[in-house]
Amino acid sequence: MAVEIVDNTTESRFEILVDGKVAGFADYLLLPTKIVFTHTEVLPAYEGQGLAGKLVAHALQASADTGLRVVPRCPYVAKYIQRHPEFQNLVD
Repeated sequence: MAVEIVDNTTESRFEILVDGKVAGFADYLLLPTKIVFTHTEVLPAYEGQGLAGKLVAHALQASADTGLRVVPRCPYVAKYIQRHPEFQNLVD
């Protein structure tokens, strides 16, 4: 199982691909200094494999790497940040 995470800027979402197929995504709204995560979803066929956590970790690290503050409107992203204190300093 090949897993890849990409930033699909055209759709304003990070996508996690499994064997080249979209298995899940994290929608966002990009502002000049912030990224607002609005929704995270893993397709039913791919649930229970830890893909959402990998996706959100990648999205948060990419946000940190570009100097963006994070607004976690998505409940999954908010809970992920609570469980991973290394990302708490990103929250706006």
